[in-house]
Amino acid sequence: MSNPLTGGQVPHPALDMVDLVDQSLGNAGASGSALALEEGGTDPWALPQLKDTGQSWRELSMTGRVCWVVVGFLKACGLLGNLYLFICSLDILGSAFQLLGNRVAGDIFKDSLVLANPVAGLVIGVLVTVLVQSSSTSSSIVVTMVASKLLTIQVSVPIIMGVNVGTSITSTLVSMAQSGDRDEFRRAFGGSAVHGIFNWLTVLILLPLESAAAVLERLSALALGATSLQPGARAPDILKVLTKPITHLIIQLDTDLITGGAMGKANHSSLIKRWCGTRAQMTKGNSSACGAARCLERNSTAPEDKLPCHHLFSGTALTDLAVGLILLAASLLVLCTCLVLIVKLLNSVLRGRIAQAVRTVINADVPFPFGWLSGYLAILVGAGLTFVVQSSSVFTAAIVPLMGVGVISMERAYPLFLGSNIGTTTTALLAALASPSDMLLSAVQVALIHFFFNLAGILLWYTVPALRLPIPMAKCFGDLTARYRWVAIVYLLLTFLLLPLAAFGLSLAGGGVLAMVGGPLVGLLLLVVLVSVLQRHRPAWLPHCLRSWAWLPHWLRSLEPWDSLVTHCCPCQACGAPHAAPKEAHCYENLEVLASQHL
Repeated sequence: MSNPLTGGQVPHPALDMVDLVDQSLGNAGASGSALALEEGGTDPWALPQLKDTGQSWRELSMTGRVCWVVVGFLKACGLLGNLYLFICSLDILGSAFQLLGNRVAGDIFKDSLVLANPVAGLVIGVLVTVLVQSSSTSSSIVVTMVASKLLTIQVSVPIIMGVNVGTSITSTLVSMAQSGDRDEFRRAFGGSAVHGIFNWLTVLILLPLESAAAVLERLSALALGATSLQPGARAPDILKVLTKPITHLIIQLDTDLITGGAMGKANHSSLIKRWCGTRAQMTKGNSSACGAARCLERNSTAPEDKLPCHHLFSGTALTDLAVGLILLAASLLVLCTCLVLIVKLLNSVLRGRIAQAVRTVINADVPFPFGWLSGYLAILVGAGLTFVVQSSSVFTAAIVPLMGVGVISMERAYPLFLGSNIGTTTTALLAALASPSDMLLSAVQVALIHFFFNLAGILLWYTVPALRLPIPMAKCFGDLTARYRWVAIVYLLLTFLLLPLAAFGLSLAGGGVLAMVGGPLVGLLLLVVLVSVLQRHRPAWLPHCLRSWAWLPHWLRSLEPWDSLVTHCCPCQACGAPHAAPKEAHCYENLEVLASQHL
């Protein structure tokens, strides 16, 4: 018989799809609840206890101490170097998506009749942000169209909501790199899912409310009317300054062409920037030779007066699609390689006392009776760090690997993600203040709508502990993907691509068609959730036939048949359950485990 303390693995029981929904709803109020206790009696979401097998500093000789310092320095340099390349690969990945989807992103925003539908505006915001991999680019398109009177503030609100949802795809992609280890993948994917679940739950509440009462539009108008705005300086972009020496040697894009395409300007030129200046700008003392207008006109017609850009694809004859595919493959390869190396280095560095010290600092709570302030301080830290790096995608993508290796808990990562949402809105607000005077009011109002949307989400899903539904729901997704790895791919495709595309296609047919098709599906989903909750808590209220789902076919109430099909079709068990790394458990290191066993 396998002893749970020696790492014996016991197969999990079959997971029921309906039970998962009910489990997430029924345990929403329990802080740190054990949603999927394994047979060994331990919570898989608890931070792992790792034993330090090395010698202490006092036991090392002088040579051993020198080697320890040198190895530690090399590991730190490797960690920082891989993190830098990881951030650069994210920038190149965004450029690749912009090259692949720049025409689509511009064409999507052209149809004002489709944008008048709030649901269509929402999915358009999601799709465009997924295509260009940048919420800043999507927001700038919306601001430009509002300032040019092509969109109204009312129409832009659902698009801003979709932009907020679409930006969470980056952390989900990053979590896939830890799919090799079951426990790490559970924590990493659950951490990435909690961000997307929070955004979707906020949209489900605020989108109908905004359509009925225009709450965010009115609130932003009141805040805008209470201030006297003047155009200010542009916010410092620290991250771009650090990554520019590498990324600008690979690719440079003219993102103004995306905005021009959305505004209906016919421009069939390539998005790849080929000219980065003129000789007149580089020559000193030539102001008397020609005026600025004449020089610009001459430069537009005389290519010999322009200075070519110096990057890898400046003189290429390839199309934007071909360059985008090359950059996509290369950036994904570098991103995954750097992420795997970062995880390996973190596992090597964060051991024993070092790991315990880092976990204690990050997951520490304010002393009693002000412990409830710990989460709000984490929100401020997340907002501040996001403002410093000028990118919510980079910040959330850095948090996910730390969750996977067990440094940050789900309960602490959740407020950090919420703070990241606030931080990216303050960045957008400062960028809006740098807009020209004719676009200032529109840009600031759109940025305020984005800020109030995330603030309302925090008030809904964080201030009351019983309403922190994203945490238990994300844990359910993590437990599900720990057993069925292919569910993560299905979630990614459905949430960020297939369902938005389906809703957008139905919106093209008209709002009535969307309501006729989407209404019954949403009603059926709500009915299933309601019946599942009543089955667990109030079965006497239901008819006998609805007190269980046993009357349904097995493939409708369990993922086991689907798992057998998918694992049979996938080569080399690529979609099967990830293997759990053999980790030695020491009961004397965890008092909770020791107390739970009958010795």
